Amino acid sequence: MTAPEVRPLPADSVGLLEGLTTTRAIRRYTGDLMPPEVLRDILFAATRAASGSNRQPFRFIVLIDGPRAVAARRLLGERAREIWAGKGQREGYRSDAEPRSAKARMARTMAEYVGGFESVPVVVLTCLVRYREPAPMEGASVYPACQNLLLAARALGYGGVMTGFHRGIEPQLSELLSVPAEAFIAATITLGRPQGGHGPVRRRPLAELVFEDTWGSAPEWALDPPGTAYTAAGPPARPSATAG
Repeated sequence: MTAPEVRPLPADSVGLLEGLTTTRAIRRYTGDLMPPEVLRDILFAATRAASGSNRQPFRFIVLIDGPRAVAARRLLGERAREIWAGKGQREGYRSDAEPRSAKARMARTMAEYVGGFESVPVVVLTCLVRYREPAPMEGASVYPACQNLLLAARALGYGGVMTGFHRGIEPQLSELLSVPAEAFIAATITLGRPQGGHGPVRRRPLAELVFEDTWGSAPEWALDPPGTAYTAAGPPARPSATAG
């Protein structure tokens, strides 16, 4: 059997700052399969992430089309539909109410996403191997790897989104996939070729999120670049004046 060719990482056509400011959540995918070499590049970037004491406790279970993968994706799809149905009802996400509203658009996108969850090209379960009792900061040793993964996908022309659809079915998934007792599933990430494109992303103005010296006091230099697009959600476009 011939050993697979070990090739260098491909040239990056997306600059770092561009990638950081244009990587949006991608929930709609084409039917294109993700080549193994692309998965290699994306997961390599994910494993380069920082972690506490450089212990590298993150692990990735890639689910494509194997027997256990199909069963796990089915469990995740059923759970995704349950979670979204509850959230949609609680928070008023309805596709037939004010069709052009942000909530209506999200409702339509999510209905399509969870409805076809089992057919997304790749599902990655990001896990953390615990080496001590659960601690408030342990997410710092796994979530940077998730962000690296999504940024690498963006750089290579793919996209994804991090979800919590594993919550509530961890025991079934762990048994099915032989996840050891000392590890837990921290995130469910879907990946694929986007239908449409990436960013620029819409967020709150910088002055609403960055303070200097005291809470609520935006520095004079907290100015958004020209052409910045803002989200319609959240507080007003500019923070109210704080008491001096």
